[in-house]
Amino acid sequence: MIMMMNVLRVFSVNRSGFVLLLLLSTFLGKITSEPIDPDFKEPISNVTASVGREATLSCTVQDLGSYKVAWLRVDTQTILTIAKQVITKNYRIGVTHTDHRIWILHIREVRETDRGWYMCQINTDPMKSQVGYLDVTVPPDIVDFQTSTDMVVREGSNVTLKCAATGSPTPNITWRREDGQTILLGNGRKAQYVEGPLFEITKVNRLHMGSYLCIASNGVPPSVSKRITLIVHFPPMIWIQNQLVGAREGQQITLECHSEAYPKSINYWTMEKDEIVPQSGKYELSLEESEYKVQMKLTIRTITASDYGTYKCISRNSLGDTDGSIKLYRKSRKNSGNEILEGNQDMLKERDPDYDSSESSSTKCNFALITPVLLMVVYSHHHPQLQALHPA
Repeated sequence: MIMMMNVLRVFSVNRSGFVLLLLLSTFLGKITSEPIDPDFKEPISNVTASVGREATLSCTVQDLGSYKVAWLRVDTQTILTIAKQVITKNYRIGVTHTDHRIWILHIREVRETDRGWYMCQINTDPMKSQVGYLDVTVPPDIVDFQTSTDMVVREGSNVTLKCAATGSPTPNITWRREDGQTILLGNGRKAQYVEGPLFEITKVNRLHMGSYLCIASNGVPPSVSKRITLIVHFPPMIWIQNQLVGAREGQQITLECHSEAYPKSINYWTMEKDEIVPQSGKYELSLEESEYKVQMKLTIRTITASDYGTYKCISRNSLGDTDGSIKLYRKSRKNSGNEILEGNQDMLKERDPDYDSSESSSTKCNFALITPVLLMVVYSHHHPQLQALHPA
């Protein structure tokens, strides 16, 4: 600059040097006013943000000078910001900078629609730009209208439970029993969980009954679940552990039956001539219920001669009715020990003088063949096909 002032002084006294002075000053003006060409220092890093959070994209430039930086949405060609000013009317957009070098685009309360490419642009001629991608993750959400609701099915039918979920990344679907028990898969196989949007059960049975959880997860918290209750309907069935019970007069005895049915059954006892056993001081009736299982107990206090005979435990629901029989007979005084004969072959073979001798020899033979294993008795007056059922 000092040298230039000296040059100007020299030419100021020389009229013929005016043109040269003019040319020199014009050339110097071009040199001093032309800025250094700006450029990007590093590429824009891609960003991933969850819905509802804030996302930031950074654009780093060097030698910006008097040029300006702008942010644009690529897919819609929308100008978001220019320098320090927000141009878009989207209140969630903001911009900050550090020493005019790092220009940061802020997107608050990120939505799934914000996913896409964003451009950082310098208004040079020609324009310079670079882009960065914003990925938006979305926690899973179960689609109710595409997901199964509580189901009621008949035992033996095939069942398919469905579960649909949205989210980004695509959620994984897992099925579990709400009670934590294992899931029956057929062929004797069991599993703690089943994966996939479809849960198929072939020939459903009462052991499948319960509540199942459809769980959707994709690594973005929180995971979500929906409860689907599977109800299995089946007609009643009864089994009796002791079909033949002996007791002496004056004693107390308890007869027991086990029933399974769903919908829940009506359960009661009858005596000889199908008279319903009353709930009275002499007779005590009790039920212990657990899901679809019922334990029926009939306690007879102070047995008299009129109490001997056949008792039936009866179970009824909307799909049918079943009964099981228990024979209560007068026990010989010389017999001691258990009040209930639990299928003991020797005790059954022993001749009891007080026992009704009118029964045929074939009947006595059948009683003698009873073994200590669990005896299955299924009677059906209206549904003969129930005789083929076996306990679960």
